[in-house]
Amino acid sequence: MTKPSTYDLIVIGGGAAGFFGAIIAAEKNPRLKILILEKTSKLLSKVKISGGGRCNVTHNCFEATPLSKHYPRGQKELKNIFRQFQASDTVKWFEAKGVKLKAEEDGRMFPVTDDSQTIIDCFLAEVKKYKIEIEINEGVQVLLKEADLFVVKCDSGKIIRSKKVLVAIGGHPNARAYEWIGSIGHKILPLIPTLFTFNDSQKEFKELMGISVPNAFIKIATTKFTEVGPLLITHWGLSGPAIIKLSAWAAEYLHQANYNFTALVSWIGDVKEDTVRDELLNYKSSHPKQKIITNPLYNLPQRLWSRLCELAEIEEVRIWAELPQKNLNRLLENLIRCSFHIKGKTTFKEEFVTCGGVDLRELNLETMESKMVSNLFFAGEVLNVDGETGGFNFQAAWSTAYIAAQEIAKN
Repeated sequence: MTKPSTYDLIVIGGGAAGFFGAIIAAEKNPRLKILILEKTSKLLSKVKISGGGRCNVTHNCFEATPLSKHYPRGQKELKNIFRQFQASDTVKWFEAKGVKLKAEEDGRMFPVTDDSQTIIDCFLAEVKKYKIEIEINEGVQVLLKEADLFVVKCDSGKIIRSKKVLVAIGGHPNARAYEWIGSIGHKILPLIPTLFTFNDSQKEFKELMGISVPNAFIKIATTKFTEVGPLLITHWGLSGPAIIKLSAWAAEYLHQANYNFTALVSWIGDVKEDTVRDELLNYKSSHPKQKIITNPLYNLPQRLWSRLCELAEIEEVRIWAELPQKNLNRLLENLIRCSFHIKGKTTFKEEFVTCGGVDLRELNLETMESKMVSNLFFAGEVLNVDGETGGFNFQAAWSTAYIAAQEIAKN
C-alpha cells in the first residue's frame, strides 16, 4: 500500500499526549488519515517508566476545581479544560477498552495489572484498529504553513504534508528541541526542571539514609514556599512526596537561586514553637530521671532522634533533669527548624518534567488551537503546564489531547 503524500493530521510526538490525541481524533472521525512522528526509536517511553513501571495513569480526584489545584502552572486554565475531560473520563475511557484502573491509598491510579505495558498495548491496539501510521526516528526540523497545508521537514530529509498538526513533543531539558515551534511564531517560555529532590551540601544526615517521617513540614528559608507530608532522608539529601511537591511549586524560584538555598525542616509537622517548648518542659519535669537520647519523643525513629540530640550537644548519659536550657533550645530548634544547605538537585526517578514551554495565552483553550496559526494544535507537556507527582501530568496530557482531537475531528 502506498502511503498518502498528504495526511489529514500529523501528530508530532509518540508519547502519551500524541497517542491519545491521534486515537481520539480517529475515534471521532474514522475517515481521517493520521500519521504519528516520533523523534526517537521508542514509543510511549514515559508511559513505560512512569510509576516505577506500573504507569500512574491519573489521580483519584473526580472534580475539575480540586483536580486543577495540583498544578503549579496552568491551574486556572486547566479548571475549564477539566470540565470538558477530567480524571473520571480517563477512567471510563480505559475501562471501555478493557483496561481497569484501581486507586491506591494516596490517590494515585494504576492499571489493575500493575504493568505499564497494559496501557501501551491498549494504545497500540487502538492505533492498529484505526490504521494510524507511525514513523520512528523521524525528528522534525522545520514546520511551515503553505496555503492550507503544513509542510513538515524531517531530520532525515523527508517532507510530509498535512491539513492539521498536533504538537505533543513532551517536556525537554534542551531548548533546542523547541526551536522549530518558535520559528512558526510561538513564544517558548523558559524550560525549567520540576519534580526533583534536594542535594544536601553538608551530608550530616547521610548515615540515616532510608529513614522517613510521615508528616514533616518543609520551608524554603526567606520565602513563602512550604509543604507538609512524608519526607525521606537519602544518601544525597532530602526526598519523599513533600520534597517533590515543594520542588514543583517552587521550581521557578529555585531555578533563579541556582539550586543554592536553605531548607528548614520540622520533623514533627507544622507546629508552633511555643507549643513544642511547653511539651519539652512538661516532659522534662514529668520524666526527670529518664535518659534523653534513648527515649525518642514524637514517635521519631530512634536514629533520627539520636542525631537531633547530638546536634543539640546532648550527651548519651544525660537525663532530662540535668538538661541545661541552652541544649533544650537547640533540641527545639533541630526538631522544628533543622537547617539543610541545599546545593543542586537530583531528577526524581527517570521522569524528566519541565515547566515552561508553549505559552497558554497563545492558544484557544476551548480547542487547544494556536491563535496565530490555524489548524495547529498543542497538547501535553510541551505546554507551560505541569503538575505535582501522582498522575497529574498524565491527566493534563489526556485532557489537552482530548480537547485538541475533538476539534481536529470536526472536518
